[in-house]
Amino acid sequence: MLANIIQFILLILPLILAVTLHEVAHGYAALKMGDHTARLAGRLTLNPIKHLDLFGSFLLPLVLKLSGSPFIFGYAKPVPVNYHNFREYRKGTLWVSSAGVLANAILAVISATIFRMLLSTMASWAQSPFELLFVHLLLLLKFSVIINCILALFNLIPIPPLDGSRILAMLLPAPLRVHFARLERFGMIIILVLLLTGPLWRLMDFFLKPMLDFLLGQ
Repeated sequence: MLANIIQFILLILPLILAVTLHEVAHGYAALKMGDHTARLAGRLTLNPIKHLDLFGSFLLPLVLKLSGSPFIFGYAKPVPVNYHNFREYRKGTLWVSSAGVLANAILAVISATIFRMLLSTMASWAQSPFELLFVHLLLLLKFSVIINCILALFNLIPIPPLDGSRILAMLLPAPLRVHFARLERFGMIIILVLLLTGPLWRLMDFFLKPMLDFLLGQ
């Protein structure tokens, strides 16, 4: 029981950091593109309390963990963005939509780098008083790599309201963009159906496994 609690804590800490940086990255990119909405709302802060969502940041990961889901992920409250404030609408939308994914990708690489550096010193920690602490640190870093890769991949899925849908919309010709935007009202239903029926997990796993093998050196 205690081991499960410790493991959940080690999982939830990198998840909180991952979703916080994801949203801050959106807000900061929007600010650079000319929109001050996130700044005025006090969302350009690394204080996780400003960003966390009770269901998305805590209950959802717990339910997924307890249900034995192959993936654990969550989300924070979306940073408010007014796309009409951008100096260049198309460029601004592409940058802001990509910012969260890029933040998670960078955090995954940093976590993986530290993980592999520490792993190479594991022999020197064996049988030491800090061995258990060292093992927990490795597990936390591994969870950070996995969670950030999942968040980056999941948000790239081109289904509204995920970031990938806005990126795709900006790459489509204007007439198609209008029709694609109409999908947003059904977006969450589509995502839930795909999650519950399995194809989305299989698609994620197809890309996730080689990414993790490369980053974690396994």
